[in-house]
Amino acid sequence: MARPTDYKQEYNELAYKYCLLGASDKDLADFFYVEESTINNWKIAHPEFLESIKRGKELADANVASRLYSRATGYEQKTDKIFQFQGDPVIVPTVEHIAPDTTAAIFWLKNRRPKDWRDKQEIEMSGNVAIVDDLGSDNA
Repeated sequence: MARPTDYKQEYNELAYKYCLLGASDKDLADFFYVEESTINNWKIAHPEFLESIKRGKELADANVASRLYSRATGYEQKTDKIFQFQGDPVIVPTVEHIAPDTTAAIFWLKNRRPKDWRDKQEIEMSGNVAIVDDLGSDNA
């Protein structure tokens, strides 16, 4: 007879929220004090648990991708500048222009278009190679 599962319905919401923070399946296992194989078994036995994990991971990944894209392309953000005028604080709403980040752009392109942006370029050459010895005669 198999050991009864320790799974509880409230784990769905906990797993979702923890995955939003970037948790892996191993992290979930540690969080619930079980083995990673138990997490995999729960995914099979409880489709709603699997769906919670998927939703959390997908949303977290989408948020990071969105922020990376903004960082790579530059963005604007509203801020308040605080000055002092004649002893009184003055708050001035402003818009900051954040310049594009080259490293973020490179990272984005290397992952989205690896054939075009990888560090190692493969070049194919074709044709014949002639070998000439020291005396100038052709040995090809």
